[in-house]
Amino acid sequence: MKRFIFFMFLAASVVRVQAQSLEECRRLAQEHYPEIRQYDLISQTEQYDISNAAKAWIPQVTLSGQATYQSATPTYPEAFDAILAANGVDMGGIRKDQYKVVIDVSQHIWDGGQSKANRALAEAEAEEQRHRVNVDLYDLQARVDNLYFGILLLDERVAQTEALIGLLENNWARMQTYRKNGVALQADVDAIEAELLSARQTLGQVVASRDSYRRMLGIFIGRPLEEGTLVRPAMPEVAGRVSLRPELALFDAQIDKINVQRQVIKSSLMPRFSAFAQGYYGYPGLDMFKSMVSADWTLNALIGVRMSWNIGAFYTKRNNLEKLNTAQRRIDVQRDIFSFNTRMQTTQQEGEILRLRKAVEDDDRIVELRRSVRLAAESQLEHGVIETTELLRKITDETSATLNRSTHEIELLQALYKLKHELNQ
Repeated sequence: MKRFIFFMFLAASVVRVQAQSLEECRRLAQEHYPEIRQYDLISQTEQYDISNAAKAWIPQVTLSGQATYQSATPTYPEAFDAILAANGVDMGGIRKDQYKVVIDVSQHIWDGGQSKANRALAEAEAEEQRHRVNVDLYDLQARVDNLYFGILLLDERVAQTEALIGLLENNWARMQTYRKNGVALQADVDAIEAELLSARQTLGQVVASRDSYRRMLGIFIGRPLEEGTLVRPAMPEVAGRVSLRPELALFDAQIDKINVQRQVIKSSLMPRFSAFAQGYYGYPGLDMFKSMVSADWTLNALIGVRMSWNIGAFYTKRNNLEKLNTAQRRIDVQRDIFSFNTRMQTTQQEGEILRLRKAVEDDDRIVELRRSVRLAAESQLEHGVIETTELLRKITDETSATLNRSTHEIELLQALYKLKHELNQ
């Protein structure tokens, strides 16, 4: 039973490898592409920035120390010193060498909206970076599509070249029989053999190109492609409307970021209010009279409310806002350029689709006529009516017509999927 389950699992794996659709290749490429890991990194960075902005409301503790020597200190007037000396009181005054170890605790009461603006800025920057990754992954889809349809085109060329080789081999064998019976010349046999060798040479070159494309697509999806694993996608229906492209979403995210940056500038103009408590151990203390009598270190403390206002922020406000306005106008121009190029590419693709549809409609009749002419030429050669070179030309015409039909069908598919990509459908 276990062996049966193992072989069923193995067979399912083989079937999965042998059928690789375009959508699956796109999905695998996105999952395997290194940039996909940027989403987690962006989210982590966003959380760190938001956490840092929130910690602005945690009480801020500062520890500092200082040792100074000053040229003068508070002293009593000489008349007062004489009175103190007469009463036997020695007050030498504040010493010129002073020392402090300070701890300061500060708590925001109102920060002018700066922490809120910083959190919003962190979120806006993360959203912009996510949209940049979306754009890169959307471009990746087009690269995968080009490789996928390139392989399908080369597959068709391999198939048609193999069919040509089979046709030439049949005629070569028939011509050898004619030569043995004295109906044909050796030159006729050699002409077909030369064409056969040339076709085999072409087949080798096409197979090499296809293998190269397969290896590149295998690198994108993170797994090797086996022979015949790509499935030709169905003919899609394309609506004439444009969905929101990732590039347009990126432009919107950039505008949102600029709006948040305006809020950051406005918050920098506001005053800040905070409550604080400060304690220090050192000399002199807050009791100056005691310090005049004794040079001992003492503990001291004070609490209060502090207001700070960076007036210098007003000096650069106008320039900073104008810089943001200029940046927004640049984004608007980039959006217009993108929309213009998208319309141009969409119009070009629609024209290409119309051309290919007409070509596909005519290809079936052309192939039918070329095959009929080639069959007639084979019969004529058998009766000695035409020469071998004429038959080879008819064979080449039929092969080219068949290859053109297959090529036009795949190119039409590719053009439709390109249009879907332009419209983000």
